[in-house]
Amino acid sequence: MAKAKSVFFCQNCGAESSKWMGRCPQCGEWNTLVEEIIKETKHSRTPSRGVGQSTKPTALPDIEISSIARVSTTFGEIDRVLGGGIVPGALMLLGGDPGIGKSTLLLQVSQKVADTVGAVLYASGEESQLQLKLRAERLHINSERLQVIADTDLDHILQQADAMTPSLLVIDSIQTMYTGDIDAAPGSVSQVRECTSRLLRFCKERNIPTVIIGHVTKEGNIAGPRMLEHMVDVVLYFEGERSYQFRILRSIKNRFGSTSETGIFAMVEEGLQELSNPSASLLAERSDEESGSAVMIYLEGVRPILVEVQSLVVTTAFGMPRRTAIGYDLNRLIVLLAVLEKRCGFTLGNKDVYVNVIGGLKVNEPACDLSMAVAIVSNLKNRIVPTDMVILGEVGLTGNVRSIPRIEQRINEAKKLGFKKFIIPDGNYKQIKDNDSSIKIRGVKSIQEAMQLVFS
Repeated sequence: MAKAKSVFFCQNCGAESSKWMGRCPQCGEWNTLVEEIIKETKHSRTPSRGVGQSTKPTALPDIEISSIARVSTTFGEIDRVLGGGIVPGALMLLGGDPGIGKSTLLLQVSQKVADTVGAVLYASGEESQLQLKLRAERLHINSERLQVIADTDLDHILQQADAMTPSLLVIDSIQTMYTGDIDAAPGSVSQVRECTSRLLRFCKERNIPTVIIGHVTKEGNIAGPRMLEHMVDVVLYFEGERSYQFRILRSIKNRFGSTSETGIFAMVEEGLQELSNPSASLLAERSDEESGSAVMIYLEGVRPILVEVQSLVVTTAFGMPRRTAIGYDLNRLIVLLAVLEKRCGFTLGNKDVYVNVIGGLKVNEPACDLSMAVAIVSNLKNRIVPTDMVILGEVGLTGNVRSIPRIEQRINEAKKLGFKKFIIPDGNYKQIKDNDSSIKIRGVKSIQEAMQLVFS
């Protein structure tokens, strides 16, 4: 008979311990050890074979490289994030907040792959086949080559996948799957680790690309052992505010491409829609005659995006002034206000300051400091910033404006939308090689000089 024993697993790193401890000895996190009952069987003690086809070592020059044909999802945003498409035999992990659109995105991708490449198996442990059908009708998806199965038994799902040999396998989600060889509840550390290991062996041996959906914790990390992200080939995060329509697909790990690319989508009634020009959408409703507004360009990965920042400065009704930031780092805002008061002489100690990044985007890049400072002064002095002006630069504690990366790429993106005036750091101004006569670029060394140029 199988022998049962109690084992404690760390939910952060997956470390195993024979007794409970307040702090994990491996990763050092507190209160992450959870108890699980494990039944040791003869099968579980048998060492598993690796995913490689050969058990003998091979000299590196003797390994032949064959051309890998990536599977296109027909979504340009997704293909760019993946490095050109889905690599056969790759195991990909998609995480995101509940209700952000992970299942909707993969159902749309499954439809496109089924129409262009071959059969797709979509396995859901959270929804029934009827619920999947209702969602597919809302998204106008009705493909005969898209097979759906509602089951939580991973062994049965892999049997079906082995029989039909799909061009893509989708698991929704890994926390709902279980295998009978592990006597633990679905979603536990041991079940998630074993199910992911079996999916890894399956996709490598059968050369079938597999996408698994992972739940996230309240801190924003993928639930389960941390080693889950180390086992897969690609880790994607689907981010955004549910109250806004914009969604961002970000690559955290990619063995087959760059992690600097991002994909931007808009959630509409028919599902997720690609945004090839997100800057135009974000600036579509910008007002031309209101103070407290400025335009900045921040990098989403290596992709420049123009976005409007707004500020509201009012006299406080209490002894302690209030600072509120939506989409912008609150600590950077506090430092920026101190620099404006010390270096520029503005009185902000008795003012409530509210700043907002339009579109629900979160901007944490230092290159946006100068534009945020200009927006604050614009509302404080009730002066309008020119509508065709873009302001860029990092503000230091001494009031100096420091250089930022990829300045020419940012300027070229703004030129496409008709912006003619640019205020940039003096260090970047010296680096610009191609001076376009149709635009006016000014370099500044300090925040005081930038304020004089904007409001003169």
